[in-house]
Amino acid sequence: MTKITKSVYEKAFATMATAKAMTELYEENFKIVSKYVHATSRGHEAIQIAVAMQLLPQDYAFPYYRDDAMMLGIGMQPYDLMLQLMAKKDDPFSGGRTYYCHPSLKDDDKPKIPHQSSATGMQAIPATGAAMGFWYREQTGIDDKSLSEKPLVVCSLGDASVTEGEVAEAFQMAALKQLPILYLIQDNGWDISANAAETRAQDAYQYSKGFHGLEAFTIDGANFEESYATVQKAIKIIREERRPVLLHAKVPLLNHHTSGVRMEWYRDDLEEAKTRDPYPVLINQLKAAGATDEEIDSIEAKAKKTVAKDYLKALDAEDPEPSDLFTNDFAPTPITEEKGERNPQRDEKVVMVDCALFAVEEIMREHPESLLYGQDVGGRLGGVFREAATLAQKFGDQRVFNTPIQEAFIVGSTVGMSAVGLKPIVEVQFADYIWPALNQLFTEVSRSCYLSNGKWPVSMVLRVPIGAYGSGGPYHSSSVESVLTNIRGIKIAYPSNGADLKGLLKAAYYDPNPVVILEHKGLYWSKVKGTDMARCNEPSEDYVLPFGKSNIVQEIWPSDTVETLTIITYGMGVHWALNASADMKESVEIIDLRTLAPLDEEGILTSVRKSKKCLVVTEEPTNNSFARSLAGMIQEKCFKYLDAPVMVIGSENMPAIPLNSILEQTMIPNVDKVRAKIEELMNY
Repeated sequence: MTKITKSVYEKAFATMATAKAMTELYEENFKIVSKYVHATSRGHEAIQIAVAMQLLPQDYAFPYYRDDAMMLGIGMQPYDLMLQLMAKKDDPFSGGRTYYCHPSLKDDDKPKIPHQSSATGMQAIPATGAAMGFWYREQTGIDDKSLSEKPLVVCSLGDASVTEGEVAEAFQMAALKQLPILYLIQDNGWDISANAAETRAQDAYQYSKGFHGLEAFTIDGANFEESYATVQKAIKIIREERRPVLLHAKVPLLNHHTSGVRMEWYRDDLEEAKTRDPYPVLINQLKAAGATDEEIDSIEAKAKKTVAKDYLKALDAEDPEPSDLFTNDFAPTPITEEKGERNPQRDEKVVMVDCALFAVEEIMREHPESLLYGQDVGGRLGGVFREAATLAQKFGDQRVFNTPIQEAFIVGSTVGMSAVGLKPIVEVQFADYIWPALNQLFTEVSRSCYLSNGKWPVSMVLRVPIGAYGSGGPYHSSSVESVLTNIRGIKIAYPSNGADLKGLLKAAYYDPNPVVILEHKGLYWSKVKGTDMARCNEPSEDYVLPFGKSNIVQEIWPSDTVETLTIITYGMGVHWALNASADMKESVEIIDLRTLAPLDEEGILTSVRKSKKCLVVTEEPTNNSFARSLAGMIQEKCFKYLDAPVMVIGSENMPAIPLNSILEQTMIPNVDKVRAKIEELMNY
């Protein structure tokens, strides 16, 4: 191990003095700076600085909300942090969108910091995803060979967050795949007002012993010398041996949990905590390295002067403009027009599931940065619907692999994968099992672009088999689009045929934003009566279909003598509508949305204004649904054109789809039910 020199101690002390001065200034100006909630690193500085000083620009860091000393340690200035403290326009992390010490950084000369949320422990999965990205690059030979030292990931966590189930998922995958990641656990013994004795059965060091292949150290994180030496050892292991390490650092919390939760309200250990202050410990170590009192006083004075100056400068900085609200919700996509041959002459038509399979194969053949993972997609099975059949054999087990039953990890890891320049295509086996992944989809994936002010869009494709088919029962039949369409920051496709599925999958791949593809199981092989139109002549390899463009699958012309109506639908609803209106094609126009977000609002409104009546067909139960919301929008924007209220037909409003086939058919729509609703609306 490299000896800690006087200059290292001096640099560490200058950073710690700055962090301490910032905490004290915030307390002195509490009424001003507490407008927006914040937490500081006071008591945690030694371990944070020890880590920060040993990171390289090619490394990735996932700090947590108490890591402002770490931010100073990698080279950020007090002014930078204060701009975020006060939510200013030029906040370099988020442009005033998120809290103090919620960094996102893409500077060339510093470790890269993707966005992460305030949800405790949730950064563990994206961080592990970034480490898995490095693992993938090295396994497939597309890593950066110009680097003299291999990159690693640091995931910083408070000890209380380690009780989160998603942290366990991250540890499991890091140990399983032997990923190059350092889990830094800062243990101050408190979970807001709950202490360790009432919230955990063991500390993080003891917990880590259950994950074979995850080496762990436990140290006094308030001792800079011990922290620096142990971090150096851990980083050497990770860089050279490419395996995970957990570092459990015991530290005192010498400031409030946050500015909104004051320590004096509930803490009974404040005097004891002060005896473990890392500040005097580092001063003594600096003196032992040869520093004089005058040198130490000079460093402190300089830190206080810089902090005071930067504070006044930050106070005068501009706030965001109202128009700044509307930027960077999505990164621009290059796919804005339909291109390629949609309907080439083929010997035979292809089922929908094969269109998707061929699309993914073409993508992976052309793009080595693409990979596919999820439950049972590996070589033995190739997906429970055979939607990944032969891919592992063609591209290898590093590019197409099974994951544990960890929906949160499958989805959340794409944040880190995307951040290191990969394009993950992942699967949740059934829509019914997406619920464990919603935390990651909502807090990490969907908000990353917006809350990083455009720096870190999450480029991923999430495939989700959906819908009722063949008595799948209550846990293999659900429709979930109403939940997904309420997550802003993701795009959602729901195709009704193979050509659309292939074109949308290709568009999703080239889109730098997160995309969810809902694929109806009953359309995969067109085994359901009346769904033959889901088969197609497979589109050409270069075929792409932009999001937000609906399709008129059955077109009518305006008439003053004939009653007309528009059906707005998607997925299986398209086939119900086509079959239900087979004998009234000149009166019923059918709009296939193809994508639910973005929505082709203009295409919808144009058709409804023409036909004067509208029926929305969905497979979901109708109460509080996406379909009802869509009907409300149509009613609002087409009111003066309508000859009848906008109606909706969907499944019955029951908690789940029963297993029994009679009950299932009673629950969901079908051709006869849709035809009856058309007739009701025509006769209104």
